[in-house]
Amino acid sequence: MTTTRHLIGLLLGTEEDWPRAFEEILRRLGPVTGTGGTRHEFDCERITIEPFGLRDKPRYHLVIDRLAYWYYHPREWLKKIALMDNVYLLNSPFTFQSMEKHAAYCAMMRLGLKVPQTVLVPYKNPLDNSRYAYTAAKYNRPFDLDAIAGAIGYPLFMKPYDGGAWRGVSRIGSPAELHAAYDSSGEMLMHLQKAVDYDAFARSLSIGAETMVMHFQPERPMHLRYEVHHDFLSPQAGAEVVTIGRLVNAFFRWEFNSCETLVAGDEVHPIDYANACPDVALTSLHYYFPWAIRALVKWCVFALVTGRRPKLDTEADRYFEIADDASASYEQKLAAYGELADAYFETDRYQEFCATSLAHIDEITLDWVAGPGLDELLIDTVRATYPAHEHDQFIAHLRGLVGLWVADESARLRAAS
Repeated sequence: MTTTRHLIGLLLGTEEDWPRAFEEILRRLGPVTGTGGTRHEFDCERITIEPFGLRDKPRYHLVIDRLAYWYYHPREWLKKIALMDNVYLLNSPFTFQSMEKHAAYCAMMRLGLKVPQTVLVPYKNPLDNSRYAYTAAKYNRPFDLDAIAGAIGYPLFMKPYDGGAWRGVSRIGSPAELHAAYDSSGEMLMHLQKAVDYDAFARSLSIGAETMVMHFQPERPMHLRYEVHHDFLSPQAGAEVVTIGRLVNAFFRWEFNSCETLVAGDEVHPIDYANACPDVALTSLHYYFPWAIRALVKWCVFALVTGRRPKLDTEADRYFEIADDASASYEQKLAAYGELADAYFETDRYQEFCATSLAHIDEITLDWVAGPGLDELLIDTVRATYPAHEHDQFIAHLRGLVGLWVADESARLRAAS
């Protein structure tokens, strides 16, 4: 039997927790049998940054990128290996600009999603460009910030169009707060967005064809923001949240992304769904961390073994045709978007592959999480993240939540057997 070896590259910044977990689950998985009895083995390597020739041939077959959204040299390498070498990338490097929120807002508004009213206002401070003064004097029109905010209505949010990790986000309740936030925005380009009164804040993490919807509480410290609460949405709202996340990803060709939605009753309002580097930290995901790592391994293996190729062309017209159908209701359009997303992610094929070629990965993951392996990672992560006097507190906190996942996963597997 011929064996095909696949090399997965990890393009990393400061992270250590999830890469270690990914490497360990992939190692324990061992060889995988594909269709026709083909045998596939996997190696994993952390990518270093160095000069590259545009005709150089990369050694990697698939790359998980967690760096290029801010580090431009590796971003250009990703573009090169996507265009010239057919390397599989989980997120298209050609839609990174959409990760700056603005294009993502525009696209989803175009598709009819319930994005809150949003206005982009000019920079508060001049850009560092010798041509700015002339251009501003000749073409920039004065505007009334108070009038814009009044038309949107208080409360509202001011947030950078290219924000991340809540950088520069302000909740605005009055003209005084509006001007204070705008004056401090400096050279950040800001959106004003209508606030939504909501019953639940949902953050969904999508990895390939899988999506996990989590109850998110942004006012809490990071280690408490993801609450373990499985039924916090109605079935209708939960299904819509999943569909919206998958729609965003299929539209922009992203396979590793998170989506934030505000849910009021059964009304779902997406507010942030362009995250090139979604949160997969052990200290914040805790209970959901094993699922994320397992889903990431499964998707990478599926893509490599089946020879799946991502599409660089977004085929936006297919989505716009649905959006422009005046005879279709919002629910009908959402269902049609879901079908396009299922087709892009090959959902049925993925599920069949997992049920056959990866039937043992649940037990492999559970065995590692329940044993000393993840506990060692947990201790190392806490020690690297928190001050010494908080180590015992956070180790106990995370052990408790991971232990809850072990108990729930064990019960699920027993029920399925």
